[in-house]
Amino acid sequence: MSIDKNSKIYLVLPVLAGVFWGTAGVFVRTLSAYGMDPQTMLFTRVVAATLLMGAGLFVYDRELLKIRIKDLGSMFACGVTGTLGLNLCYVRAIEDLSLSLAAVLLALCPVFVIFMAAVIFKEKLTGKKLFCAALALLGCLLVSGILEADGLRWTWPGIFLGLGSAVFYAMYSIVSKITMEWGYGVFTIIFYSVFLVAVVLIPFVDWEITGQYIGEKTAGHMVFLAGYALCTSILPYIIFTFALKHAEAGKVSILASGGEPVAAAIMGMLVFAEIPTLLAVAGLIITIAALAILCYAEEKN
Repeated sequence: MSIDKNSKIYLVLPVLAGVFWGTAGVFVRTLSAYGMDPQTMLFTRVVAATLLMGAGLFVYDRELLKIRIKDLGSMFACGVTGTLGLNLCYVRAIEDLSLSLAAVLLALCPVFVIFMAAVIFKEKLTGKKLFCAALALLGCLLVSGILEADGLRWTWPGIFLGLGSAVFYAMYSIVSKITMEWGYGVFTIIFYSVFLVAVVLIPFVDWEITGQYIGEKTAGHMVFLAGYALCTSILPYIIFTFALKHAEAGKVSILASGGEPVAAAIMGMLVFAEIPTLLAVAGLIITIAALAILCYAEEKN
């Protein structure tokens, strides 16, 4: 698939990826309420993603399953940063924080990506990029509830874990872009990332609760796990990684980071009755404003 460099489609792709990631809280809290710990939740997710993607690639194009042995380390790095580290931090943050706050902390990823990309890819540190990063920080502060007595639910460990997810997210942006420059496609990177993480997690899985969950309402729970994998592993990572091929890493991560907190806030209101305060809403609006500024600048160019 190719996209005209002058097309606006690539500006929509990372936002769509962010929206998919914003649904994670619903799946995580449902499985957590059942009794699953974070590593077991992540294992069920990556195994489902591995099976679905493996079957799809086998039918679509088996050549995409081929990699050079020496590049396994890079694939593993993509999995550790983009799947293992990011999601373990994010799952724990969701347990301690409101969904919108956890998502906004993850949305700080561009702050880290911009500086990493400047060092590694020599991407220009423009005033617009720095301004958008500053807006993201301001939005995070407002959404956190730290400034108001009746703000959204938060804890300091949750804040640090949320920031940790942003760091891992930024690292994935960089590592996956480097891996694509070695000639690998999006599907290959995502498949081996989730597969290798599944292997690493095997010793840490609570097999009893996993078997109990699958054995109880088997069809419904299998569909739920498939949806969990599609919405939070397969679709957003494919869309996000594909977008990295058509835009600078800093811009892609800023765009994706805008869709996620908005989607998470909506999910929090609809499913968990987490009603944001006026300051929290202002923080979300500021995030959207950062997106608008970035997209407007891109359109002018």
